[in-house]
Amino acid sequence: MNFIRKILQSSAKPSFAKQVENVLGIKPGNTQLYQTALSHRSVKEGADENNERLEYLGDAVLSGIIADYLFKRYPYKGEGFLTEMRSKMVNRQQLNDVALKMGFKKITMFNKFDNALKTSQIFGNTLEAVVGAVYLDKGYKKTQVWVQKRIIIPHLYVDDLELIDINLKNKLIGWASKNGKILNFETIREKLENGRRVFTIAAVLDGEVLAEGKGFNKKDASQVAAQLAIEKLGL
Repeated sequence: MNFIRKILQSSAKPSFAKQVENVLGIKPGNTQLYQTALSHRSVKEGADENNERLEYLGDAVLSGIIADYLFKRYPYKGEGFLTEMRSKMVNRQQLNDVALKMGFKKITMFNKFDNALKTSQIFGNTLEAVVGAVYLDKGYKKTQVWVQKRIIIPHLYVDDLELIDINLKNKLIGWASKNGKILNFETIREKLENGRRVFTIAAVLDGEVLAEGKGFNKKDASQVAAQLAIEKLGL
C-alpha cells in the first residue's frame, strides 16, 4: 500500500521541465540549460554547473533587449534619458523583486539552510541567468518576445519608472543632512565573481550599517544600498 502511495505521489509531482514552464511561461527545449541557470553556486560549485556564467550572458542580453525596447518606445528622447531608464529597469533590487513576483523562489536551487541567501538578491541574478538560458535555447528573437511579454509589460511599469528619481543616494544624503544624521557610504567588500568584480557598499547611518547593496560598480551598489535604506526608513 505504501509502495502504491509513493508511486502516486511521484507521478503527481510535476517534472522539472513542467515546473519551469509553469513559472516562466516557456517550454524548455534544452532542459540542462535551465537546470544550470537555476542552480546557485551554494549547491553547485563548478563553473559549468552553477548559473554564474549564464548570469553574465543574460545580463548582456537583457540589457540589450531593454535598450532596444526603450529606443523604440521613446523615439525623441536623448541618450541620457534612455540610459537612466535602463538603469532603473535592470538594477539589482528591481530584478530581484521581479524574480520573486514571477515565482523564482519555488524553482531556484540554493542552500535553503543559509538564511543570508533567503534575503539576498540571488533571485534577480538567477533571472538574468534564465534570460541567458532562454537566449541559448530559443535564440535572440524569441528571447526578446519572452522578455517583453513576461518581464517588461507585467512587472516593469515604465510610466511609473519615469517619475522615480534614480539618484536615491542624493535623496538619502539630503534626508540625513536635514535631520542632523551622519551618513556615509562605505565599501565593505570587493571580490571577483566569475571574472567580474562585484562591490558591496554599506549605507552607514550614525555609525550603524543600515543597508547593504551589491553591484558591478560602486555607483550601482551605492544606489541599491540607498534604495534599501530608504525602504527601511519608510521614506
